[in-house]
Amino acid sequence: MNDMDAILEERERDLLRWRSRRGLVENDLYIEKFFATHGNQLTRRHAIGLSALMDLADNDLMDLFLRRKEPEGALDTPEVREVLQMVRKPI
Repeated sequence: MNDMDAILEERERDLLRWRSRRGLVENDLYIEKFFATHGNQLTRRHAIGLSALMDLADNDLMDLFLRRKEPEGALDTPEVREVLQMVRKPI
């Protein structure tokens, strides 16, 4: 198994969840659904993608969640696209 595919330990997942808190409640709703659905299966690859998304301003993040925009430039990575696909997937 590749190190990037290793499942996050509980502490790592909790820290990632804490770092993912946002000022815009709509973003928080998407992120909470993401953790509720995928939390126990998150890998280091997912953590990298989610961390890159968390560096964005709230409005830019919401545009990506709502598919108003797609990742561009340095943000356009397989990790970010995979996390976005997971976030955007309807339950």
